[in-house]
Amino acid sequence: MTKVRFYQNDQGEILGFQTVGHAGYAQSGEDIVCAGISALVTNALNSIERFTKDDLEIQCDEAKGIIRMKMKGKRSKEAQLLLQSLRLGLESIEEEHGRYIKVSFKEV
Repeated sequence: MTKVRFYQNDQGEILGFQTVGHAGYAQSGEDIVCAGISALVTNALNSIERFTKDDLEIQCDEAKGIIRMKMKGKRSKEAQLLLQSLRLGLESIEEEHGRYIKVSFKEV
């Protein structure tokens, strides 16, 4: 199971997120749930880096299925929109494949 935790402030702004684990829907190379999660996360991070001036701290461990992202400094509206889009996409996957992905939130 992939566990995704979004870190947000009391105003609902996303300050970062962490994904841990592989979905386990199917064998490596055939796991559409894991592929969907990876595509959404990678696209969100690449989009923030390319289309905003926000400063991100990103850590990855592909073998363990870990991706951590923390926003540093001021956060733009554009980055927040991209992160809310990521949240929506991951929650949509969870609705269909809840045995393989769990999305949660923590206020920090």
